[in-house]
Amino acid sequence: MTCLLFKRGGFMAGLINQIGKQIRILRKNRGLTQEQLGEIVKLPQSYIGGVERGEKNISIETRERFILALKVSPSEVFGTELPSDKEKILDLLKVLLQNRSLKEIEIIYNLSKDVLSAFDAKSAD
Repeated sequence: MTCLLFKRGGFMAGLINQIGKQIRILRKNRGLTQEQLGEIVKLPQSYIGGVERGEKNISIETRERFILALKVSPSEVFGTELPSDKEKILDLLKVLLQNRSLKEIEIIYNLSKDVLSAFDAKSAD
């Protein structure tokens, strides 16, 4: 008798597919190709593609390498819910700012506050 957890197409297959989809979304949100991510985690592009398609059941150690490379929390990779559009855009903003200096980030923050204040003032009219 085969346990549901290990049955092909069962719960585990769905989880493996979901993790692969999450990795693909996170990789694309960071503007990385499969090849670039592969270089960071020291795995071939073909393996990255297999993970993203749910064809590879990766080890905990390999998942940790993805988590570190993508600069995300474990829950973002293991999460079963896909991020909302708002979460995707907030993630993209974070990625845009990651390689900026503190001074640049402060300027962008202050500009954003000014723009939001203008939006708030306009909506109050």
